[in-house]
Order: sequence, then C-alpha cells, then structure tokens
Amino acid sequence: MHQKPTLYLESTIPSYLTARPSRDLIVAAHQQITHEWWVDAKGRFELHVSEGVLEEISAGDPDAAQRRLAIVEDLPVLRLSDEVLALALLSTRAASDYPAALSWMRSTLGMLSFTG
Repeated sequence: MHQKPTLYLESTIPSYLTARPSRDLIVAAHQQITHEWWVDAKGRFELHVSEGVLEEISAGDPDAAQRRLAIVEDLPVLRLSDEVLALALLSTRAASDYPAALSWMRSTLGMLSFTG
C-alpha cells in the first residue's frame, strides 16, 4: 500500500480557507487557489499542523479563529520541540543568510548534516 507524503500546514492555509472573500483580486485568487488545493490535498497528503500554527490561528477575531481551528481540528499536531523550533528558525533565516543559519543549526543541534 502506498503511504501518502506528509505535509505540515502553516497558518496561511486555514486563514485563506475561512476568510471572507477578498475584494483584492490577488488575495481573492490566492483564496480560490487555496480552496482548490485543499480539496485535492486532503486525499494526496497526510496533513499535520504544529502547536505554533494552532497558537497563531487562535489569535485575532474569536469567530474567525474558531473557523480556522475547525479546519484543522482533526489533523495530528506536531509538538514544538527544540528541533522543530530550530528548523522554523532556519527556514526564516535561510532566505537572507543561509550559511549563517546552517552554521547556527549545526552548532545548536550538533547532529545535522547537509549537502548541496
């Protein structure tokens, strides 16, 4: 049996899925693409969220937060371990200073090996 690839959602997906339709054409297009992607993704991927995403989508307007949380309520939750936090930091630093981020990751975790 073929195992689905794992995909970790970030907060934009539930936000676009539950937001009121935007009048901004680009945002409206993002919302539409996200809705179409969501229908397909649920069958193609093993979807997960992190504690950090749950915290982020819980913020703001209570009604909107409730709708965002409902979208992900049945998904497995990734705990925020030191390794997960380090990878999140790497992803945010990588675009601007990848070598420094990689060096920080290696010194912090002491177990990463990257090639490329």
